[in-house]
Amino acid sequence: MSNERIVQEEKAKLDFSRDMSYGDYLHLDEILSAQHPLSPAHDEMLFIVQHQTSELWMKLMLHELTAATACVTRDEMPNAFKMLARVTRIMEQLVGAWTVLATMTPPEYTAMRPYLANSSGFQSAQYRCIEFALGNKNAAMLKPHAHRPELHARVEAAWRTPSLYDEALRLMARHGLPVPQDRLERDWTQPYEFSEAVQDAWLTVYRHPQQYWDLYQLGEKLTDIEDAFRLWRFRHVTTVERVIGFKRGTGGTGGVSYLRKMLDVVLFPEIWRLRTEL
Repeated sequence: MSNERIVQEEKAKLDFSRDMSYGDYLHLDEILSAQHPLSPAHDEMLFIVQHQTSELWMKLMLHELTAATACVTRDEMPNAFKMLARVTRIMEQLVGAWTVLATMTPPEYTAMRPYLANSSGFQSAQYRCIEFALGNKNAAMLKPHAHRPELHARVEAAWRTPSLYDEALRLMARHGLPVPQDRLERDWTQPYEFSEAVQDAWLTVYRHPQQYWDLYQLGEKLTDIEDAFRLWRFRHVTTVERVIGFKRGTGGTGGVSYLRKMLDVVLFPEIWRLRTEL
């Protein structure tokens, strides 16, 4: 049977002169016309598409993280679990994307690098909001957005808002676990620091999973997220080293040296350290 006959038998709609089409719904004309290479280099298209699609995935990640955190504050854990699992799957997509960019060789990147000027992924507002939502707060990271007041306000709001982990600790306290008061009400703009008392509270959860099943599940969902986030950072640093070696980044950082330091950042320290005590 011919393809034309199959389409006819299935009665597929073919006339969209008066109806919304797939491309209309997704605004594909705007999306697919948003790639504007500045150099004559063939590989710049890869570089642009890689980063634009990553930003789209990050938009979805922020959408899920924000909603999941709100669910935790309302004790709506089944919904929170579904959203947090999706965050981990999104990060896996971002990890896999580095393998495509890694096909760019050093000479190919060198051909287009001067056209980037000082632009860098270091300046991604969405990435910064993700880090803030996960608790890695740093006031200095607001400065790259000072020239755009609306964007700066959005990043600052994420900086001032309790992180997912902050809300997780508040949830533990509502379930009767002895979380110190200084972890329940603190300056949310400061990065979270390890607490022995919080580790003890998590140990209670992990030693009695049936009694604290939702908290136990939450601990594992947070572990999944940080596990995936570490892989994302690791693939980033290895891809950068593969493509540019130890040259300084276009955004002014040390490049690989800066990214390696970021590998040491731990978002949910008690959840990782308690493994040694179990």
